[in-house]
Amino acid sequence: MMTKLMGFLKDETGQAMTEYGLIIALVAVGVIIALTAMGGQLSTLFNSLVAKLTPAT
Repeated sequence: MMTKLMGFLKDETGQAMTEYGLIIALVAVGVIIALTAMGGQLSTLFNSLVAKLTPAT
């Protein structure tokens, strides 16, 4: 019984996919935090670009 338990604990199959999922989740959280922090600046930038690209009537 103990050898089966130790074999289960040492089994690393599927571990890489879990690690990739955690890395992707951390990157997503970082991007969300960065975009939230720069939200006002990005809004101003995009509004300025739209104003410059919109043809005068």
